[in-house]
Amino acid sequence: MRPLTGLVALGLLASPLQAQTSFTGPADAIDGDSLTVGGIEVRLFGIDAPEGKQKCSRDGQAWPCGEAAAGKLRSLVEGQTVSCRARGRDAYGRAVSVCSAGGIELNRTMVAQGWATAFRAYAQDYVADEVRAKAARVGIWDSTFDLPADFRRQNEERAAAARPPVRLMQQPRASASQSQGCIIKGNHSRRGDWIYHLPGMPYYAQTRAEAMFCSEAEAQAAGYRRAIVR
Repeated sequence: MRPLTGLVALGLLASPLQAQTSFTGPADAIDGDSLTVGGIEVRLFGIDAPEGKQKCSRDGQAWPCGEAAAGKLRSLVEGQTVSCRARGRDAYGRAVSVCSAGGIELNRTMVAQGWATAFRAYAQDYVADEVRAKAARVGIWDSTFDLPADFRRQNEERAAAARPPVRLMQQPRASASQSQGCIIKGNHSRRGDWIYHLPGMPYYAQTRAEAMFCSEAEAQAAGYRRAIVR
């Protein structure tokens, strides 16, 4: 997605977490800063790890630091019961949380061991841990790399340049578009997926539209896919 502003993209939304702020369960890592816990998709609060396909450079050689970060988080949760305290949901329905496993906080450990950066745009909680990890040259800090947010932005810009033009939503004309049946919302996910949401689907109301479409065929022709409903 082209990064959304404010608290919408990876911060907190106003919607409650179904009156549930704490939960536990077995877990599996998705990447270095997100996982599933007892079937709930979680975004770790205050940190930003390399994307799954991101590579870093060490001694002039590229290496898959995104996969390594995911592997580190997976090793921390494997066989453990993970406990999370949710602070809200992000734009993709994930519980933005501080989580622990085996007596350690996952958010802080990922930053302290150099497998994630402090996500300063949303929190200052882990800045000191990042500073120490960088000084010790542990994890990705023994490499050169793009900050994950910069990597996402660059990928999104390249993807946008390669795609056909879409019908961009003009805020003053939103009501007119809706009256013509153009009520399908297109949005770019943080992983670079182009997703569209139909009225009545989960998160339709809180999704910030970056393009509006009058039909699913039109959205698909522009390179978007239908949002997966769990």
